[in-house]
Amino acid sequence: MSAFRGQYEHQMDGKGRVSLPSAFRRGTVDRFVLVQVQEPHLTLFPEPKWMEVEERLMDFGSAGRAEMNSVRALLSGLTEVSPDKQGRILIPSDLQEKAELDGSVLLLGMRDRVEIWDPDTFRSDVEGEQADLDAHVLRLTR
Repeated sequence: MSAFRGQYEHQMDGKGRVSLPSAFRRGTVDRFVLVQVQEPHLTLFPEPKWMEVEERLMDFGSAGRAEMNSVRALLSGLTEVSPDKQGRILIPSDLQEKAELDGSVLLLGMRDRVEIWDPDTFRSDVEGEQADLDAHVLRLTR
């Protein structure tokens, strides 16, 4: 599986379909899991990576009732998606609402997964903290 890198802004059509960048389609699997792991964005996992994550979630859930209820809540909101012949995935309306997606969406490659953001939310939440991040990145890339 090749790594997902870079950011791409694409239009989501009226049916909730968004085209995966060709760079994200090269050498990847044809099945993905789409879920909101963390607000305010969605995360698109290739199925093999999701299987690893799901195994860790089930281990976490075995710790007790509260932990399992957290796992249940997460799993109840996921959907499996496969790109169509044009390379588009369908984002169900409930997940569109959770991530406040409408029209333009930002697809951000995060090595082993893709985050799907509302572009304005990404700019305010992520790019707004760039100054703090710059100092950390400098230390990490030495």
